[in-house]
Amino acid sequence: MSNILIADDQLVMRNMFKAIFKGTDHALTLVEDGEQAYNTARRTVFDLVLTDLYMPKLNGIELTEKLRQLTSYSKTPILIVSTEGATAKKEEGRKAGATGWVVKPISDQVLLPILKKLGLE
Repeated sequence: MSNILIADDQLVMRNMFKAIFKGTDHALTLVEDGEQAYNTARRTVFDLVLTDLYMPKLNGIELTEKLRQLTSYSKTPILIVSTEGATAKKEEGRKAGATGWVVKPISDQVLLPILKKLGLE
């Protein structure tokens, strides 16, 4: 079982993540913006962070940069999940420390195999 932090400002996306992980052993913590995600991550260590790119307070790249400054998140997989698929944005995410980039829309057929590759089955 993995402890997963999900940051997305859209309720429909948070509900989609719930549906994707329904029936799995993963424990989800869902938050509405990057600042909430950062504050939550400082209190609890997660095995994986999934973050939207465009969010209020801290966007996904800013969140990634801040998390990478925390010792407990130096090696934690961080995936940016966004409708944005431009190579320049993906490179910006990589430079911030993102492990990967997943283009929305997402599904269990896309996300769960990624978790398996990360060793978070």
